[in-house]
Amino acid sequence: MSEAVMFKPTRRAVAFSLLAFVAACGKPESKFKAYNGPAVTQVVVNKGARKMYLLHGTTVLKSYDVGLGNVPVGHKQFEGDGKTPEGIYYIDRFNPRSRYHLSVGVSYPNERDTALAAALGRHAGGDIFIHGRGPDGNRFAPKNRDWTAGCIAVKDEEIEEVYAMLRPGVPIVINP
Repeated sequence: MSEAVMFKPTRRAVAFSLLAFVAACGKPESKFKAYNGPAVTQVVVNKGARKMYLLHGTTVLKSYDVGLGNVPVGHKQFEGDGKTPEGIYYIDRFNPRSRYHLSVGVSYPNERDTALAAALGRHAGGDIFIHGRGPDGNRFAPKNRDWTAGCIAVKDEEIEEVYAMLRPGVPIVINP
């Protein structure tokens, strides 16, 4: 009759095993990317083509397919109209806690936008961003490309690049 040898792990063996397991899993990938290329000097959005370009001078560094406001044709006139603004604006803020993964602020409204909305007896609105999809967009975008309330939307992995590449003060030209 043979005796079965019973293995009883020590605390030390268990601790090393857990550390090895955690190390093998790796850390989750961060949504904050680094960018060391040429500076983005301008963003151009062509609403009709649903394209956004990040440029250095006249060189296109990156291009993206975009979704727009749920009423994509025409310039934003007032809060709640579902339109994406048209004109020259500037990147003015960054939101790392956006409900749309990450977001980069656009300086809408300018004085002209405010005056137009006031002439219509309305408020111009605000909070226009370039942003990812997040959970809401991942539900809406597959069925309706233009799903935002007036923002410019890209995929979550794309906003990570955009967020890393842009700096405050970069002009954004939004064309019809």
